[in-house]
This record gives sequence, C-alpha cells and structure tokens, in this order.
Amino acid sequence: MTAPKRAVVIGAGFGGLALAIRLQAGGWQTTLLDKRDKPGGRAYVYEDQGFVFDAGPTVITDPSALEELFALTGRRMADYVALLPVEPFYRLCWEDGSHFDYANDQDALDRQIHARNPADVAGYRRFLAYSKAVFEAGYVELGAVPFLSFRDMLAAGPRLARLQAWKSVYGMVARFIQDEHLRQTFSFHSLLVGGNPFKTSSIYTLIHALERQWGVWFPRGGTGALVRGLVRLFEDMGGHIELNADVARIEVAQSRATSVQLADGRQFALDALASNADVVHTYDRLLGHHPRGAQQAAALKRKRFSMSLFVLYFGLDHRHEQLRHHTVCFGQRYRGLIDEIFDGRTLPDDFSLYLHAPCATDPSLAPPGCGSHYVLAPVPHLGNADIDWDVEGPRYRDRIFDYLERFYMPGLRQQLVTSRFITPFDFRDTLNAHHGSAFSLEPVLTQSAWFRPHNRDADIPNLYLVGAGTHPGAGVPGVVGSAKATAALMLDSAAP
Repeated sequence: MTAPKRAVVIGAGFGGLALAIRLQAGGWQTTLLDKRDKPGGRAYVYEDQGFVFDAGPTVITDPSALEELFALTGRRMADYVALLPVEPFYRLCWEDGSHFDYANDQDALDRQIHARNPADVAGYRRFLAYSKAVFEAGYVELGAVPFLSFRDMLAAGPRLARLQAWKSVYGMVARFIQDEHLRQTFSFHSLLVGGNPFKTSSIYTLIHALERQWGVWFPRGGTGALVRGLVRLFEDMGGHIELNADVARIEVAQSRATSVQLADGRQFALDALASNADVVHTYDRLLGHHPRGAQQAAALKRKRFSMSLFVLYFGLDHRHEQLRHHTVCFGQRYRGLIDEIFDGRTLPDDFSLYLHAPCATDPSLAPPGCGSHYVLAPVPHLGNADIDWDVEGPRYRDRIFDYLERFYMPGLRQQLVTSRFITPFDFRDTLNAHHGSAFSLEPVLTQSAWFRPHNRDADIPNLYLVGAGTHPGAGVPGVVGSAKATAALMLDSAAP
C-alpha cells in the first residue's frame, strides 16, 4: 500500500480550514500551520471580562457550503455547531433618523420601499431578478471553478457580457432604483468583500440574491464557535493542526515545493503546498528567494488592493435593545466618502460604520444584562495613506465613540467596561496583509476570475493558493469556494 500524499496548508482561516478538510477527506495526510495561538485567521476571537468579541467575519450567508464540508465524511454540521437565523439581515440607518430593515420578507421590503418611492417597488423586483441571474452564473456555476487559462475566461465571456459585468454595482442598482437611500441599501454589499460599489463589477450584485436564497446566519457562541467546529471536524478526520507555527520560507527544488521552514527552525516535508496567507506575503516573503516568488511579488505589488479597516471592540454593562444584530450606519456622504477610502491620501473627517451587536441573537457572548459589540470603519490602506495609526488610533476610537453615543447608543461612555481596537498596522503586522489591506486585491473586473492570482501556480505545479487573494475572492462564501476549487486541482493531481 502506498503512503498517503502529504499536504501542508499555511493559514488556518476559513479558506485554509475548508481546504484542509477537503484534502483530508480526499485521503491526503494534511497538516495545517498557523502563526497565531488560535485558529481562525481574520476570524480570531478576543475575550475579556466575560465578553466575547469575534475579530472579523460575522455574516454567514451560504450554510450549504459549510454543510458540504461535514457531509464529505458523513457527518452533520449540527453535531459540531449551531447556526442561528438573523432577522432582519441588516438595519440600514441614516443620520436623519430614518432606517430600512433589509429582511427576507418580500411584503415587508415592498412596504418599506413604497414608503420611500412607490416606483422603486417594481424597480427592486427587476433588480432582484437580475441579481438572481448573476448569482446562478457567477456563484452557482463559476464560484468554485478555477480559472487557470485565458480560455476559461473566454468561455465565460459571453455570459459575463450578457450580464453587463463591466458596469459597477452601484451603476447597476441605479438602473433599477431611483431613491438614493435605497441605492445605498442595495449597493453597499460589495464593501463586505473589499470592493468599491462605484468600481466593483456588477457581478457582485449576486451577494443580494445569495442572501435572499439562504438567509443570513450567526453561529451560536460566535463565529469563533464555527471555527472551533471546523477544527474539530478536521482533527476527527485525522488531520493535524500546529499553532504558533510561523512559516518563514518555502523550500523549492527542481521547480517543486519540497518543504516549509518555520521561524523556529522546524521543517515540514510535503508533496503539495497550499497557502492561505496573504498572496503578496506568500510570494514576497515566503518565496522571495526564488525567481518565481520575486517575479510574482513584483507583479502583484502593481495591482490595486482593497481598503483597510479600523475595528473597535467594546463591552458595555447595558443592553441596547434598540440595536439589531447587523447595523450599517451611513454618514452624510456616500460616493465622496467611498472615493476617499479607496483612493484618498488622508483619513476622511467623516465615516460610515458597520455596527455588530451579536447579543441581539446570542446573549451568551456577554455577561448577563451586558452587550458585546464591535464597530468597523473602512479606512484607506497604508499604500495610499501614510497614517501613523499608533497616534491616530486612539483619536479615531474617541471620534467613533462620540458618534455612536450621539446617534445610536446613548450613554455609551458611561456604560463602557472594556475596549480595544485594531488598525491597518495590525492587518499588516499580525495578518501579513500587503499595505494592511483587509480583503487582499480589490475585486474590480480586471482583477477577477482569470485576472486574479490563480488557484495553482503556473511555474511551481505543486504550489496552490486558497483564500481571499485567489479566485473567487473575499468573504466567507468566497474563500470556502476557493477551497473547493483548489482542492479539486490538488486531488486531481494525485489521481492515477
């Protein structure tokens, strides 16, 4: 009997975990390495004084993609983690005191749309039909298909053309909907995957149909509970995970990856390697000693990268019952602010925010009667705006607290028990993200599908990519889809 193939996966984020599970289920002996003391990558968990804070992704929109990972070996996701429905999906709020509850209830949506602009009821129905068509083509059919050659792109071209993929998300929404607040309501989704609604391909309107198809969910115990469930599944299958394992170098011989070396000197031999680390970091730092690494790193650094984030975590000794689980707080500006976030050289004076109040769905994430929260502000990445976040971070925290207390959470400062924040410096230094970008390459059309870094390297055939920097892109469904695409390539490579 031949020994099983040995795979090493760098990075225990959602993409790395999903890939490692698929490889282990496919008969490979898989080792998952992560530099931090906990798995999860951007889905890290902070805990303080009884408060639990999910560091990153909190919106689960395609439970079927996760259920599929458990079903690979006949297991049930429900035996590892429980998903709770979130209703409404989001509450969208404006400074004039108005709000819109975006829910999976057509009658409720129609009533709210009609109250703003009666003509937009029919317009929204047409937009939803368009979004569903994009969802079928861009997610169901192509979301987990690797684009390794330009022929793959040409094959998809006619359908992308029919869907007018060259138009922007906002531009497409505006074709159907007249009211400006409603245009914001149905175009903000691309920001959740690092995309500027005014430049990101209208293909990303599929997120709207995806949410209407499967709903929005939240794991009982927080996103960290989902990570723990995936880790337990991987280990139950015989997979091995190493934490505090900082990969420093990928060794290559005869154009094949042969091992990885950790910062502490340990080495892991392998038959195939997949990196869920930042793509620039993978080529520039881990493979920079090799001509292929230097070449790819130089090419990638010329690309456009997504914005970064300032994320403020805080626990209060009070439950703000008026908040919904997911709240988007729009500022006075929309396009002007977004332009500054993606292309500006300084920190804008104003902001729009995403406010996470998970205790609305799962009160166990805070002590009794208390509330865990985080608020996320998109900010320019470090390649555009040379901001000293060691100085600006505390100021920005105070500005956000003042804003939340004024508009959404009266009494916040008096109720404050604990707080902490992360800045673009943390994305750069802890997560190895180029320019501190929060979502890797910006998802414009010329950096999507075949134009994005491929799931398998062109020159080192046993080196693979998974996660936000490769096809199909960022977001939990995106990186889980990338794992499906990459796993298919890896498992096929071992077929007799």
